[in-house]
Amino acid sequence: APVAQAQTVKSVGVTAIVEHPALNLVRKGVEDELKALGWTQGQNLKLTYQSAQGNTATAGQIARKFVGDKNDVIVAITTPSAQAAVAATKTIPVVFTAVTDPVAAKLIKNWNASGSNVTGVSDRLPLAPQIDLIQQIKPGVKRVGYVYSPGEINSVVVLKELKAELAKRNITVVEAAAPRTVDIPAAIKSLVGKADVVYTSMDNNVVSAYEAMVRVAQESKLPLVASDTESVERGAVAALGMDSYHVGRQTGKLVDKILKGAQPGTLPPEAANKLSLAVNPQAAQKQGVTLSDALL
Repeated sequence: APVAQAQTVKSVGVTAIVEHPALNLVRKGVEDELKALGWTQGQNLKLTYQSAQGNTATAGQIARKFVGDKNDVIVAITTPSAQAAVAATKTIPVVFTAVTDPVAAKLIKNWNASGSNVTGVSDRLPLAPQIDLIQQIKPGVKRVGYVYSPGEINSVVVLKELKAELAKRNITVVEAAAPRTVDIPAAIKSLVGKADVVYTSMDNNVVSAYEAMVRVAQESKLPLVASDTESVERGAVAALGMDSYHVGRQTGKLVDKILKGAQPGTLPPEAANKLSLAVNPQAAQKQGVTLSDALL
């Protein structure tokens, strides 16, 4: 009888800077995609997971341990974990995921295939669909308010892109800077009568003071459109946000290709391509807009 060949076991080290629901969904997506593509834990796959629990020094230790263990692929969830992995090895394939701007984070030089040991999936939000949503909520919108913290690089980048994207549709941005969380109520109040709708990004000040935003939005009938679905639960009218689980599934496809022999440097980095829509009809009513049947 022919001798059954022993299956080669591939090892994958997965790490994240911290554990929270969105990042756990990314990891579950990676695991589920690998399973769907024929990788079974304990048979042909040894998958290890470690969280740095919010500590960048720990992220570095985990990355070096994964390199020492000679993993076939390192999956790094979030920018700090990806930076630690890229610093730790120039040879072992590193697949980053849930990174907003991998070029600014210096993980890759540009969006072409890197030619290095690095590829991955960015969760940067495309702005055009966000503006489509704003126009569905507030037809004929001419002025979009934007409250942001000038100290947060992501928020400043979004502002710049928002201006460019809205200009194409003859819509202007009315900005209100809020350097600290306590500045949020005054910032949104300053937009009353000047903006038709307010768009919020994942600005930490704004997200941490969202209830204050909602209060003014209701008093002034100034609808809030968010960029994350969690803010809709807290009182935004709607959001078209990144689907974290799908970001993980998309990442798993890249990992599978590398485990099957593809060089990471030949696989161009990808932008996540699945958004999820959340709407809050009660909030819409309180903020003076009626959501169309088509949107609902």
